[in-house]
Amino acid sequence: DRPGVAARLFAALEEAHLCADAIVQNASVHGPETDLTFTVKRDDLARAVACVEPVLQAVGARGLQTNEALGKVSIVGTGVLNTPGYAARMFRTLADCGINIELITTSEIRITCIVARERVAEAVRALHAAFQLEKAEPLAEE
Repeated sequence: DRPGVAARLFAALEEAHLCADAIVQNASVHGPETDLTFTVKRDDLARAVACVEPVLQAVGARGLQTNEALGKVSIVGTGVLNTPGYAARMFRTLADCGINIELITTSEIRITCIVARERVAEAVRALHAAFQLEKAEPLAEE
């Protein structure tokens, strides 16, 4: 855990025109190390690994793990984090389906859960029902 490591890693991705999402950094309880987790598009994974491996070697990182068996599901809307109950409803909906949440990340307008890739479609359907999105009015065309 040193200043500038994340900057170097994401600069390498930027130079390759790769976008990272769902970025989470956790401090280790076992010492001065941190875990840095992020997602990239599945089609970009090999290129992302090739970009970050030299950076990880240069900074003495312990290793790199990838997992193509995971997928991402999000709820998005203005003020999602400022409205009580959205996170609880999302997590409860996934739990009721027996879908384990591997990682959670949030922003002002989005709550994202990393789940088993094979369960993403089921999670989306369940969240649509829980948030009554299937009843949403279609956008008017001009």
